[in-house]
This record gives sequence, C-alpha cells and structure tokens, in this order.
Amino acid sequence: MNSKPRLLMTDRMESRRTFLGGLAVLGASAAVCPDASAQTDYEINDPDVVAEIETLFANYDRALRSNDRATLNGYFLDSPLTVRFGNGENLYGIDEIAAYRASVAQGPNVVREHVVITTVGRDYAVVAARSQPSGGRVGRTMQTWVRFPQGWRIIAAHVSSIDE
Repeated sequence: MNSKPRLLMTDRMESRRTFLGGLAVLGASAAVCPDASAQTDYEINDPDVVAEIETLFANYDRALRSNDRATLNGYFLDSPLTVRFGNGENLYGIDEIAAYRASVAQGPNVVREHVVITTVGRDYAVVAARSQPSGGRVGRTMQTWVRFPQGWRIIAAHVSSIDE
C-alpha cells in the first residue's frame, strides 16, 4: 500500500491545533451574520461586568509595572491552552508564560492612553489597550478574559508595539 506516513501530534502541537481550531470556529460563527445583535441573546457591555474588568485590568497594570510575577501569572488561566504573544516571544501554556515572566528583570512603565473593553454576557470580555508612545513606539495590548469558577482569567493575550 502506498500511504504517506502520518504525522504524530505532540501534546503541545495538538493543544495549539485545538485552540486555533476553536478560534476559527468562533470567528466563522461571528462572520455569519453582519448584525452582531442578531448573533446572540447575550448582553453586550453590561455595566457591572465592564466595571469588574476595568478593576481587573487596572490591577493587572499595577502588577505589570511592579513586576509582581505571582499576581501576573495568577491572572492567566492555568492551562496548556493559554496563549500569550509578545514582541519577541510566542508563549503556549501557563508554564511558558511563567518562565517568560521569571526572565523579566523589571516591569515596564506602561501608561495606557486608550482602553476599550467589550463584554459579551457575564462571562466573556476582551480588552484592547493602547499605551503612550515610548522610545518612538506605541504599545498595544489585547486580552481575552473568561469567567471560570475560580474567577476571571486571561486565556489569550497579544502584546506588541508599532512605530509612532
């Protein structure tokens, strides 16, 4: 029989594939209907939920500036499916995120100038933040938060900077 050898997926590769596949399904389902309100019965930006995320994000920023590693790691879901992309790193799973945090000697002096919080229902939120320019670069942060039984956790984050 002339069959190609099957590529065996490692746990890490399988986790990435599962995570990215789930994101593709979510994105595709959101694109089905151009009217977002017709897609769900969930309330968008419930003021109480927005206030919760505002507080969490402000506390996250304080921990970031003071390089409080334990607090920062605690905001991320303790899972191999948690993802954080940065300017120079692609981190898959809480272990890689914690190892990265351990390598950071000093927290950045980030000053947010524009933050957009979008909540969907009571258990899902996205934070998009722009930071004041520093060294000719504008910082950008995007976080996806989900409420779990143990509280709100970041399941995906992207941090980058672009020229001013």
